[in-house]
Amino acid sequence: MAVDRVPVLKRCRSLDLDPVYLGIDKKSNRKAVHQQRKLSEYGMQLREKQKAKFIYGVLEKPFRNYYAKAERKPGQTGENLMIMLESRIDNVIFRLGWARTRREARQIVDHKDVLVNGKQVNIPSYLVKAGDIIEIKEKKKSSQRFKDVIEVTGSRLVPEWLESDKENLKGRVIELPKREAIDVPVDEMQIVELYSK
Repeated sequence: MAVDRVPVLKRCRSLDLDPVYLGIDKKSNRKAVHQQRKLSEYGMQLREKQKAKFIYGVLEKPFRNYYAKAERKPGQTGENLMIMLESRIDNVIFRLGWARTRREARQIVDHKDVLVNGKQVNIPSYLVKAGDIIEIKEKKKSSQRFKDVIEVTGSRLVPEWLESDKENLKGRVIELPKREAIDVPVDEMQIVELYSK
């Protein structure tokens, strides 16, 4: 399986992205502010796509597949794309506050620690639906790892489209997110323009 191994803070600087959106609390350490080159229209569109891919931890081919699915759905393609990315199980685990970062959430899913509606899910790209009940396996709930994570993420706000019970590590998808509820600094219309060329 392909993995993006670029240092996170270095990538944040190149995309002009605050590491907070990745779940990292520290600010990137900028010693000098370099004057950025003026980007072409294509460059700005590409940057928005790279931002979305980087934030959600999706590589190029799956991202293109998400775009193709979003295009086939009724409604605006850009909004559909963002809703699909936000509905991934690894992102939902991160949003529920059961992981410090999306990468850690992905690892939790990979390690088969997550149940969706009572069935084990180990595919990070699994898309949740409204009404799904998500929980951590019973034998993992008491592990020190999750106690440490909850201690760190306890103050993080859970979006209104999710319901979280952090003591029992159980959550529910109330509804699929609306675009207004997604606080990711990505201009999805630029991505649509990029792919529609």
